[in-house]
Amino acid sequence: MVQQTVRAPIQVLRVNWRRRLGAGLLAVAAVLTFACLMALLGAWRDDAAIDSRTGRATAEVVSSTFGRTIIRFATPDGAVRSPQRGVLYPRGLEPGQLIRVEYDVANPDLVRVADRGFELGLLPIALAVVGIWVVLAPPALWLWRRSPRGPKAVTPAATPAVTLGSKSGVDL
Repeated sequence: MVQQTVRAPIQVLRVNWRRRLGAGLLAVAAVLTFACLMALLGAWRDDAAIDSRTGRATAEVVSSTFGRTIIRFATPDGAVRSPQRGVLYPRGLEPGQLIRVEYDVANPDLVRVADRGFELGLLPIALAVVGIWVVLAPPALWLWRRSPRGPKAVTPAATPAVTLGSKSGVDL
């Protein structure tokens, strides 16, 4: 006969909340890491599009806010462009400043400051990913280790030894 301890559903939830919270923190860290990598991949893709069909121009910085920097430049066909999304890699730009830009001739709204690229994002994104894991991994692992490991071990009850006889006289 085997003795088995059965836990009530409420008790199982109480026991596993630490493990689930720890797993949740690790999942959040993984999702944020994925988002950072996708941002870097998107910047690389934009740079690749500009590099494949590069147009060059001199642009004037119209406005510069935290979210975006608006510029205005003329293309060789005489059209004046002011991309809605602003310019890529705008660090250090101020209104009224004249800058060199590179743009995708097939999509003139995709513009970056000349001689700047996705490489500028490598260090900030690497620091962000390290920061995410430094902040979220220790509490997640602490919660994971502090949680009980599933149901208690099954303990066999004391059973009397049963001896079966055989015709050869050897007990089985």
